[in-house]
Amino acid sequence: MLLTRSQTQPYWRTLLILGRTSNLPTVWSNCLAGWLLGGGGSDVAGFFLVCIGATCLYAGGMFLNDAFDVEFDRRYRMERPIPSGAISVDEVWRWGFGLLGGGAVILVLLKPTTGALAAILLFCIVLYDAIHKLIAFSPVLMAACRFFLYLVAASVAINGVAGLAIWSALALASYIVGLSFLARNESAKGALSYWPCYLLAMPVVLGLIVNGPGYQVRALVVSLVVGLWVSRCLTFALWTGQPNVGRAVSGLLAGIVLVDLLAVGGGGSVWVSLVFLALFATALIFQRFIPAT
Repeated sequence: MLLTRSQTQPYWRTLLILGRTSNLPTVWSNCLAGWLLGGGGSDVAGFFLVCIGATCLYAGGMFLNDAFDVEFDRRYRMERPIPSGAISVDEVWRWGFGLLGGGAVILVLLKPTTGALAAILLFCIVLYDAIHKLIAFSPVLMAACRFFLYLVAASVAINGVAGLAIWSALALASYIVGLSFLARNESAKGALSYWPCYLLAMPVVLGLIVNGPGYQVRALVVSLVVGLWVSRCLTFALWTGQPNVGRAVSGLLAGIVLVDLLAVGGGGSVWVSLVFLALFATALIFQRFIPAT
C-alpha cells in the first residue's frame, strides 16, 4: 500500500530528491569551467545567470526523468518519490516543465549564441529523459547535455566558444559516457564491464596534452588527483567481493568537479582552485543527505 504524503518525508525533501540536488555543485563547476575556458571577463552577472539557468534546466530534467520512468520505478525502485506516494506524477510533470521553461527563458535572454546553445541543451535533456530506457546509446545523450552546458557557459565569456572549451567539453563528455554506462548496472544488476574505465581517463589524457608551460605542473598534480579519485571509486564497483555500483557512481559524479578543475589547468590561481575544491567537498557533503542517483 502506498503511503500518503503526510506519512512520508517532508515535501521539500521530496523535491530535493527528485531534483538530484546533491549533483548541483557539478553543474556549477561545469559553468565555471566553461566560462573560464571561454576567457571569463567582466560580465560576472552573466555568469551567475548562466548558473541559475543551468540549475533550473538540470533540476527540471531530473524531475522529468522520474516522470518518464514512473512505470520502471514502480517495478524496480519503489523507494522513489512517485511510486512511494510522496508526490503525484502530475505534480512532477508540472515541476519539471516549469523549471525547464524558467531556465530556458533566463539563458535565451542573455545572448543569441547562448540562447541557441541553450535550445540544443534543452532538446538533449528532454530527449534523454524520454528515451533513455529505450536505447542502448542513451549515455551519449547524457554526455551531450554536459557538453552543451560547457558551451553555454563559454558563450557568455569574453572569448566565447573557443577551441579549448570544445575539446574540454568533449573530454568531459567521454567521462560522462563511461560513468553512465557504469551506472546502468546499478538497477540492471548485470555483469560489470571494464571498458568504461578507458573513457573515464579521457580528461586526464587531454589535460596532459594541452597544458603548456606554466600549467604543466598543476595539470600533473590535478591529473594525479583525478586518477586516484576515479580508481578509488571504481574499487567499490569492480575490485571488491561485494560490488556497490551506487557508491562508485556517486563518487564519480562528485569527481566531475575535479575533471572541471583539470580542464582549466589546475585553476590558474589559488582562489579559483579553492572554489572548485569547495564545490567538490559540497557535492560529497550533499550526497550524505540527498541520493546522487
